[in-house]
Amino acid sequence: MKNFKSYTPEKYSSPDFKQIEEGIYRTKDPYGDEDIFVTSLSFEMETECYGEEEGSPQNISQTPFEDLLDEFNVYVTDFYDELNEQSETTCYQEFGSDEIEDIRNLRTIIGKRFYAVLDTNEGNDEEYHVTIE
Repeated sequence: MKNFKSYTPEKYSSPDFKQIEEGIYRTKDPYGDEDIFVTSLSFEMETECYGEEEGSPQNISQTPFEDLLDEFNVYVTDFYDELNEQSETTCYQEFGSDEIEDIRNLRTIIGKRFYAVLDTNEGNDEEYHVTIE
């Protein structure tokens, strides 16, 4: 995954969202009753990278996407289905966490790549590690 950029959807200008700092908003958790922090990012899949071979905005590869969620302790709060359906290369996602620091850390990925590298080993299991650059 590459070309991470901040994305500001129109919905962030509604009263349901309060800007806390650049690119970070507080809103109600779509999965519960508590307030959470959210940010939206766009990025591109790298079909030449391990795990992303079949990736597209309509089909975001679980590897390394799930690793990104785990690495930054965030979860998806909006899939922006309409934007992803219309785009051939750019993926749009909203990420949430109940900790603002998790969202701040996630936003450090802006301008970077996050991808999986297959490890060579003697066994039959496919193991990989993720790289941020």
